[in-house]
Amino acid sequence: MLKLIIGVKGTGKTKTLINMVNSALEVTKGDVVCMEKGTKLRYDIKPAARLVNVDEYMVQDAEALYGFVAGILASNHDVTDLFIDGTLKICNHDIAAFEKMTDRLARLVEKAGVNLTMTVSMAEGDLPASVRALAVSA
Repeated sequence: MLKLIIGVKGTGKTKTLINMVNSALEVTKGDVVCMEKGTKLRYDIKPAARLVNVDEYMVQDAEALYGFVAGILASNHDVTDLFIDGTLKICNHDIAAFEKMTDRLARLVEKAGVNLTMTVSMAEGDLPASVRALAVSA
């Protein structure tokens, strides 16, 4: 299942994501992965989660992000929850590529049985119609 946490900068998306990651660790019987651009979450996410800085793996656009997520899921069948902070920033604010990637990721995680939650810095009204149903306000 894919879920988007939507809101403009400063609306608490990352704080919500941090709480969701740490809560998932308490109930999951599998692995929890959290991806971000940079290292700002390293002190907020409990060490039991796998925290990944996408910059270290040169993930710099939507296509690379999709491939990176697919690779993680292909290599570790124990992942139950996957979180991505700053998705649009990772996608270089390319809305068309983000929309295409979101559609592909939704199908991928449904097939894999993984919960995927992404934060998106954007006003809810600016969100493309094709992904609006996935949106949850921060």
